[in-house]
Amino acid sequence: MTATKAPWDVSARIVDEAPSEEIGGNGVADIEEDSALEKRLRLKIDLRLCTIAGILCSLNLLDSGVISSAAVTSLPTDLGLTGNRFSIAIFIFTISSIAFQLPSTLAVRTFGPRLWFSFITFSFGIITMSTAFIQTWQQMIALRVLLGAAMSGIYPGLTYLISTWYPRREQQTRFAFLQVGEVVILATGGIVNFGLNQLNGRGGIAGWRYMFLVQGLISVVIGLVTYFWMVDFPENAHRSFWFLTAEEQELAVARINADRKDVEPDEFAWSKVFMHAKDPKIYGFAVMFFLLNLVSTSLSYFLPSILQSGLGFSENEAILLNAPPYYYAVIPVLLSSIVGDKFRLRGPVIIFNCVTLIVGFSLLGFAKQDAVRYLGTFLATGAYVSNWAALSAYQANNITGQWKRAFTAAAVTALNGAGGIAGSFIVRYQEAPWYPTAIWVSIGSHILMIAIVALFSVYFHFSNKLAASGKIVLEGVEGFRYTL
Repeated sequence: MTATKAPWDVSARIVDEAPSEEIGGNGVADIEEDSALEKRLRLKIDLRLCTIAGILCSLNLLDSGVISSAAVTSLPTDLGLTGNRFSIAIFIFTISSIAFQLPSTLAVRTFGPRLWFSFITFSFGIITMSTAFIQTWQQMIALRVLLGAAMSGIYPGLTYLISTWYPRREQQTRFAFLQVGEVVILATGGIVNFGLNQLNGRGGIAGWRYMFLVQGLISVVIGLVTYFWMVDFPENAHRSFWFLTAEEQELAVARINADRKDVEPDEFAWSKVFMHAKDPKIYGFAVMFFLLNLVSTSLSYFLPSILQSGLGFSENEAILLNAPPYYYAVIPVLLSSIVGDKFRLRGPVIIFNCVTLIVGFSLLGFAKQDAVRYLGTFLATGAYVSNWAALSAYQANNITGQWKRAFTAAAVTALNGAGGIAGSFIVRYQEAPWYPTAIWVSIGSHILMIAIVALFSVYFHFSNKLAASGKIVLEGVEGFRYTL
């Protein structure tokens, strides 16, 4: 474990010497961009933070992968999940997650990322394993409540942590790395679920029980590893195991202070958190996450069911064919994020992804050939996964301050969860094989998202012009500019 004092003097000196206008431009003042030291630092952060963040965020998708795969096995019959009880199981998970998101995100700061993320991941694994032993749908509902509480802080907490480590110009690609980890593990989990379902009846145990047991055990192991692998915040990087040298930590802090001057958090007070509720931008970001998760929930939880009931594939074929769209999603999320960071644009990337998703759902809903409809699932999945990274960067690039970041991460994830609630009800089995409600809601939600991005773009453009003329100071930081 590398021990060193916090490097405030160095970073403060670099920021104080920097022209204020550079804070909103290239982001890092008086630091040679892409120097050997900075490249080494960035690689270290990517390998330590983005890797474990991708794995941890995948647990949420892993849960959706397990339960969606189990939905086409004997689980509904075994537990009496008739009518809309399966949707209720997803709904109650999301309600619990929303309720605990803000306190769990703040706990990342209070207890430190290593301790908190390892604790909630270990808890997630234990609860998932316990699901293998339930006998009634009521027991499943109870465990889904606990699972939602355990999962609540992972995505907003990691979004918050990643945003504190990278200048704005580098963030979308890092959020893309996170998404790549998620979707690869989700896709691979679908294949694993196929294999585990082949054990159906072995030892008198149903195949779906093996799914929860094995993947819960994997999560427990990941939770233990997280304590040693996860890193702390930049100013506390010396508390991380085998991570940065003193010189690298100084540069890490200086990069962020030069970009937006918000490394050091104010002393915690609830008033400092909730004062940011007055910023209407946060609600715009939150609504877009709601609209996005409306679609992603319907696809991630119900895709095997759509493949089985809508496209006529068998139980095992539906589980296997759930994986390829997620492997494909790696390509558009990386390409769109690299383009977004290179040109420092967020809104146009989001709009492009929205248009792609609309095309994908149009194919899924209106094409007559099964192969074309299956192609639609590729386009839709790739688009919504890409927009996770783009929207995360969009909101993180346009706010400053530690407690505002924490509040925004929790707020957008809460509305994201509310989108999950709605998304769990728009796929109606009685509407198979065309699912018109899901198709039209998904298309309409992304037309609305395009409109919101257009409004934000106009607002950011004119706000930047006013700031450049010295008439206003954006986000309370001299020289700060919004990212379009």
